[in-house]
Amino acid sequence: MAHHFANETPTRLLMWQRVREYAVPPSMIETATARRAVGDWAGACAAARIDVDLDLRAVRDRHGTDLVTHLRADLRRLAPDLLRWHMPRIVPDGRLRPGLTLSLVRYRSSGATPLQLVMRTPPAWADAGQRMSLALWEGSENSLPGHHPHPHPDRRFRLDLHRHLWDAGRSGELARRSGAGVAPSLPSPDRPHAPGRPVLPGRLARPTVHDSPWAVAGWAAEAELLLRAEGRPRGAFAVRLGTRSRAVLELVAPDDSHAPTFRPLREALPPQEIAALPVLPEAAARVLPDLELLRAGLVAAERLHPLVAAALAASGSAPVAGRPAPEPGDPHRVECRGEVHRITLRNGGLTAIDHHPAQLRREELLVALGGPALPCLRAIDAVHRNPEALPAVRERLGHGDVAGALAVVEGLLGPGAVLRDGPLREELESAAARRVDHGLFRSGLVAVHPGAGAAGGGNASSAGHAEAGHRPRLDRRTPPAVRRKRDSRARPRTGLPC
Repeated sequence: MAHHFANETPTRLLMWQRVREYAVPPSMIETATARRAVGDWAGACAAARIDVDLDLRAVRDRHGTDLVTHLRADLRRLAPDLLRWHMPRIVPDGRLRPGLTLSLVRYRSSGATPLQLVMRTPPAWADAGQRMSLALWEGSENSLPGHHPHPHPDRRFRLDLHRHLWDAGRSGELARRSGAGVAPSLPSPDRPHAPGRPVLPGRLARPTVHDSPWAVAGWAAEAELLLRAEGRPRGAFAVRLGTRSRAVLELVAPDDSHAPTFRPLREALPPQEIAALPVLPEAAARVLPDLELLRAGLVAAERLHPLVAAALAASGSAPVAGRPAPEPGDPHRVECRGEVHRITLRNGGLTAIDHHPAQLRREELLVALGGPALPCLRAIDAVHRNPEALPAVRERLGHGDVAGALAVVEGLLGPGAVLRDGPLREELESAAARRVDHGLFRSGLVAVHPGAGAAGGGNASSAGHAEAGHRPRLDRRTPPAVRRKRDSRARPRTGLPC
């Protein structure tokens, strides 16, 4: 019998479901909101794990008081927790897109390049803690951080045209800009199209977003804003559909109802001209993930960010309800010696409450001498090494929520628990070690991954020797896998004689 997978949940929606659950915890939202409400924008950024890399006094000395006034006003409107909520992410784990410089605001300046308030994410090898940095990009080489892989603002990921995604005062525009009140149209049954690709007006009479995350219905209005910001009343623009696929569209003159429309460009352009066209931002090209999750029933409205939930509720897309109270957890139940025993938290740790403490001490001593353990003790040991909540702990650590991960461990094992060797301890130790890499990146001591430097000898000259066929030198930064391969006598052949 054939199996049908048409109704299966797309993988990207499952990723966004995990992101909405773990990436921006409620404690971060509450702390950042409280600090922002009293005007402490720097404290709000700290609560959202955002490092501030700008000095207002230095900006005033270089660019004047007027610019600093506008900059300070934007910083006070900044909701860093809302910005983290809407930041671009990568599959499959849903972490922040690494090595990205994203524009938030553009300021007029006397120079040829406008000043921009930007948000940067670290490279993938230094993304422990999922921290971001807020800076002012001045367009000159002196203002570029030498250790960031992509210090220039990315044209594809820009939020200066989408202030509702980070400005608390304009978050109510989310429903209108995301098309929350417009139901997705169904595809024509007699004209199928490829999944994951938008159907453009030139190929189908009506655009559809039924089985893809493309917000085709709003491209015309967003393209009008984009071209106006670029100083063009109308013209051609590009939409990135994939790694090597771009749709080149043309914004035509408004019709009698003054509604902008677009159509595929009639004449093919050379690749150089296509690369120079304005690119529709990713926030405008795709459907808001929160809308997709709500329509698929994968998230409740009360689990969204409060500003997002309020904006969608105002449009009637998502009713806002209170957070459900957490239910008290039942103790673990284990079959031990023909009876069902209970394991619960007592005196700061897990214990089998149906056994006398003296009996437990005797059994633990017997286990230390090599004897068999009680089923209750085996269950406690398994929870310490590889608990059922390990995926939740791993997700929180991956998104930088160390406090949340430790709270889960403490609620599961108790505050007085001693971690034992196993997957849980390995995850916690790995998260602590990776934070060192992020500290080295932030300090500028290591600009690239240590493994990349080791593979090339650690400097440019040795990299040239490696390209010429010379074997790189082993040092303390060489990855263990490379060291074992180099030290092994039974190395595989790289070719066979003809």
